[in-house]
Amino acid sequence: MSNQLRDDLAGFLGERVTLLHRLRGGDVAEAFRADLADGRTVFAKTHRRPIAGFFETEASGLSWLAQTEAVHVPAVLAVRDDGSARAPWLVLEWIEGSPGVAPDETAFGRELAALHRSGASCFGRDDRRPTGSRGLPNEPCESWAEFFSAQRLIPLASLVRNAGHLGPGAVRLAGGLETVASRMQDLAGPPEPPSRLHGDLWAGNRLVDGNGVSWLVDPACFGGHREFDLAMMHLFGGFAPEVFASYEDVAPLAAGWEDRIPLYQLAPLAIHAVKFAGSYPAALARSLRALGA
Repeated sequence: MSNQLRDDLAGFLGERVTLLHRLRGGDVAEAFRADLADGRTVFAKTHRRPIAGFFETEASGLSWLAQTEAVHVPAVLAVRDDGSARAPWLVLEWIEGSPGVAPDETAFGRELAALHRSGASCFGRDDRRPTGSRGLPNEPCESWAEFFSAQRLIPLASLVRNAGHLGPGAVRLAGGLETVASRMQDLAGPPEPPSRLHGDLWAGNRLVDGNGVSWLVDPACFGGHREFDLAMMHLFGGFAPEVFASYEDVAPLAAGWEDRIPLYQLAPLAIHAVKFAGSYPAALARSLRALGA
């Protein structure tokens, strides 16, 4: 795989690859640092068995976020995802992370608020491209309650029910997701226009550079409710209180948004339960109980 990727990158970028180094992390794709003969460094990743359009969807998501000029995202340099026998790949601008540097959390909160306020044309995606390795649908919907019910909770209930490794408890979890889906009109909170969402905003998808600037990577973009991104940020931690305080200064949230965190954490918890099992089924069950399902 790495030799083929080296040759592909050299041919497409027009420069010899002097070093191709496999990077750690990622549960789906294989990631590499590629040093080029002209002195540039790029980030490249490939996938052995992606769903159709996997990297094109990621590339379009990064471009969609970049259009706003609200947040920092790496530039897309090249993508091949044509369904041919050759491996697909995505090449991005290299962002040098600095784990020892504290992020400017206040700035990031303002940037995220500006991203969300830039809006989207619909709940879902105009191009109808599915999201992530599980191919969750993104058909355009007229309301957030309809989208979260039909395009997230119901498909996830099916995935959970059919996940053999979850055992007999899978039926109960799937039924809970379907119960919440049937109540979304009451649970969703005050209606808002669609926000431009990153869609998978946990701390591992934020890089912090040497200046403390936050860069967003690995998006699963769609138009949705901004509370979805914020709930994901709360799920695994890694964002300081200053992020949420400065966000509220720019774009105040509707009353009760913190009570809706368990609702919008259902989607990532269900995905993680299907992919990894572990403690995620129990966490999903707790969130369902908190919602009376």
